[in-house]
Amino acid sequence: MSLLYITLSCAVFYTSQAALVSSPLVAAPAPVAYASPITYTAPSPYVARNIAYSAPLFANPSLAYSAYTAPVAAAYSAPIIRQAPVVASPAKLVAPAAAPLVASAPVVASAPVVASAPVVAANTEFDVLPQYQYAYNVQDALTGDSKAHEETRDGDIVKGLPKDEFWRLSHHESAARMRLKLEPSLYPDTHIAASNLRDNTSNSNETVTRRLSTDFGTSITPAVIRDILTEDEVIMLEEEIRNSTEPQQQEIPIEKMVISQECELIILMTKVKGRLEVTSKQFSFIDLSQSRDDGENNDFKFPMSQIKEVHLRKYNLRRSALEVFLIDQTSYFLNFTTKTRNKIFTKILSLQPPNILYGSGRSPSELLKASGLTQKWVNREISNFEYLMHLNTIAGRSYNDLSQYPVFPWILADYTSDVLDLTNPKSFRNLSKPIGVVNPKNEEEVRAKYDGFEDTSGGIPKFHYGTHYSNSAGVLHYLLRVEPFTSLHIELQSGRFDVADRQFHSIPQTFKLLMDNPNDVKELIPEFFYFPEFLKNMNKFDLGVLQVTRERVDDVILPPWANTPEDFINIHRRALESEYVSQNLHQWIDLIFGYKQKGPRAVEALNVFYYCSYEGAVDLDQISNPMEREAVEGMINNFGQTPSQLLREPHPRRLSQDETLVKLLRMDMKKPDFTAFLDRVVSTICEFTNEKDPIVFLGTPRIPPRSFLQVSPDVLVSVSKSSILGCNSWVSHDKEKGFLLEIDATTTNLKNRKRLAGPFHPAINLHSQLFAVSLDGRHIYAGGIWDASLKVFNVSRGKNVASITRHLDVITCVALDNCGSYLVTGSKDCTCIVWSLISSGVNSPPSSSTTTTSLGQINTSNSLTPRPMSTLYGHDDTISCVAIMTELDLVVSGSLDGTVNVYTIKEGQFVRTLLPVGCTGTTIEITFISISYQGHIAFAALDDKSHSVHSYSINGSHLGSKYVSGRVTGLTTASDNLIVADDAGDVTMSRLYG
Repeated sequence: MSLLYITLSCAVFYTSQAALVSSPLVAAPAPVAYASPITYTAPSPYVARNIAYSAPLFANPSLAYSAYTAPVAAAYSAPIIRQAPVVASPAKLVAPAAAPLVASAPVVASAPVVASAPVVAANTEFDVLPQYQYAYNVQDALTGDSKAHEETRDGDIVKGLPKDEFWRLSHHESAARMRLKLEPSLYPDTHIAASNLRDNTSNSNETVTRRLSTDFGTSITPAVIRDILTEDEVIMLEEEIRNSTEPQQQEIPIEKMVISQECELIILMTKVKGRLEVTSKQFSFIDLSQSRDDGENNDFKFPMSQIKEVHLRKYNLRRSALEVFLIDQTSYFLNFTTKTRNKIFTKILSLQPPNILYGSGRSPSELLKASGLTQKWVNREISNFEYLMHLNTIAGRSYNDLSQYPVFPWILADYTSDVLDLTNPKSFRNLSKPIGVVNPKNEEEVRAKYDGFEDTSGGIPKFHYGTHYSNSAGVLHYLLRVEPFTSLHIELQSGRFDVADRQFHSIPQTFKLLMDNPNDVKELIPEFFYFPEFLKNMNKFDLGVLQVTRERVDDVILPPWANTPEDFINIHRRALESEYVSQNLHQWIDLIFGYKQKGPRAVEALNVFYYCSYEGAVDLDQISNPMEREAVEGMINNFGQTPSQLLREPHPRRLSQDETLVKLLRMDMKKPDFTAFLDRVVSTICEFTNEKDPIVFLGTPRIPPRSFLQVSPDVLVSVSKSSILGCNSWVSHDKEKGFLLEIDATTTNLKNRKRLAGPFHPAINLHSQLFAVSLDGRHIYAGGIWDASLKVFNVSRGKNVASITRHLDVITCVALDNCGSYLVTGSKDCTCIVWSLISSGVNSPPSSSTTTTSLGQINTSNSLTPRPMSTLYGHDDTISCVAIMTELDLVVSGSLDGTVNVYTIKEGQFVRTLLPVGCTGTTIEITFISISYQGHIAFAALDDKSHSVHSYSINGSHLGSKYVSGRVTGLTTASDNLIVADDAGDVTMSRLYG
């Protein structure tokens, strides 16, 4: 037996990526099992089919070849010019232990990939049949085709000029609740008319008339002041849920209607009238509003098994809404009447959706207490960003309602220095005070306003601020450059852009105005910590000219310490996770979500806002006058709403790094963020494998952090070079020994050992990317089979339980998403296939072998047989690696042709091609690929002379590249870091950006 060196033992297993299992885990002969991508000479039966593999199935192979490969070669290969890398300048940031954690070659950041000069046709009209023009326009919007070259489509020759690309924010969000992805806009609008209207009036003193809260005078008084849910109401609701719950049946053979109710779908500032229909199997919304000019509607439908959480919500301060979260992070905000909301809620829960993790009538404060999130944050088990997003979600803040958008704090006070020092407390804002009085000069004015206010009618309580820190106008102010917020901004401004001087055009200037004006109390939105594109004018809107400097407003002006929007987001996020913010963030939480939100403590903290923003202050159902009701509703919707109060006592402080280290060394913490204590990480040596049959794959069940509570089974699935399957167990936090690994005894027993009986193709050397473990650890998906099939094996017995063939050649790589909903495979036939693991229909019986629910596993009722959804084309050589992220509707594939293609899952649409910057020569290959929780795409490449790794954002921005000393044998992401293993046995960690 040889020795297995597990370097960074916690890191290896928490990354949940089998790609990391590589040569560092085996003795000297191990690299043989991790050879570079397969150079496979097919036997004669395969040769005749090679030309037609990646094409539609035509009778004549030569026709198939020309129909597919010709446009690909022209569309993706011709315009690309690979350039020499440009080394980026050092980041302008000072922080303890902040330097990249890799001692190898420096990070290389290149200039953007440059396309060859377009060929401009003399005739600018497209030479194309009219009946095909609309379809081509749609395709161009989805693929970003520039028409800078001739392209053959169905026999028609198309010539034209490059077209501008227009983007809008996708509703898809990551598990960390980040909306990161831009998608092509099929119906782009440059809003020229809105710019012209602004310019026609910008020289006058006229401003858009806005109805503010004070314009209503004192005639509108609180109809009723009460809590969102009284204790008796909560008890009654819980009792109603228990009484309405029907015994869970193994199978409901007939789909029946459970409830049908008219409601409104809330989308940002829009109310879409429709009907909710809930059956025993399906949850659907039917759009009953008038059809739009663009033909788009808001219908949706999904199986009940996709529901993850159902939360009671308020809309315009009324207890009338529900927000439904799905396992793929999609969410829907539905508004009912106050009388029907609870009825709908109990009916949904009575069906006992199999994957629901939360559905209760508990108050937000009780939910926070039950979740244990506060203690996890105190112990540094979750980040500051994650905790703030959880607090926002529990308190009712939603991306779906602009008047209740998630709120984040201003954390910095230095927006003028060339270098930002995160070790200096003066670089940070005072988090113990509301943003309106962070500048001490404003305190006297704010206090005097409160003391001097007197309402003769007695209906309006005193307040410090007549505006709010989070409202629709404030969100649109920040997101002006991103659709659909651009259109909403114009709608709010009566059909025009606001004048340039009032727009969000400079971060330093915005903060300066906040410090000088106590009446402007806008806090930040989450996008300031993860979404650089909101700082770019990507759609080239005409935002006007500043009156004094005559400077045209375009991209947002950044602080001197940030060179690019990506640089700003990276540094700003690191500032959020800094030691100063960690030690003071609880004081800001007290102001927004805690005991200083209301009452005498709020008065003392100068933290009282206009009464209509508070939960329970106004009950619209008690206002009988329609005009008065409409006025109050509009005021609430536009003024802003204070989050639900979560705490009525001071929030505990977070442990310092030193205090955390003490608990960590005592083994009092099970899942710390090890990246903060890399100097304390030690190696653990375990006997695990032998030189004759090295381990080629290790995988852990990846139950995702999809809700507040998470249980992860301690299973470690292994596959050896000779296809021996092992089901091992491990404990990473044993108090006595630190790390324990219990080897599956059957792997060394010749009689009882389990072998994956492919049979695997003889030309295939088994490697880590051929396998994927199901989320519950019960099954393993395998490629590399001789008949080009995808096979499913039972882990406990090693038996083949399903086999599906759709590829035309051997599968070379497999990847499973974090939701257990989709699988993607790549093949030697140059294509990828996306497979659905969700039950195909309401009448499909659930598989008896996957119905266990003890671990809260998602998609446990799926059929074992994956169902092919779409085939992805675009590569010219064997697919060498794939990755998938359902939450962001993202599939990425790498190929031996040297390109990385990005697609969508649901529609199977090509989005863009990424290239390894700096790679040159005749042979360029992509060997490994990974997607981070923020959608960063990292991949390894090799050319004739070098080995390198590269990082791109989800929207195609190049974040950095670096050379590595040896051939990459494993690559994955952990948090904001990239972990790379090479054939020298080294495991290195570096930041994905910066």
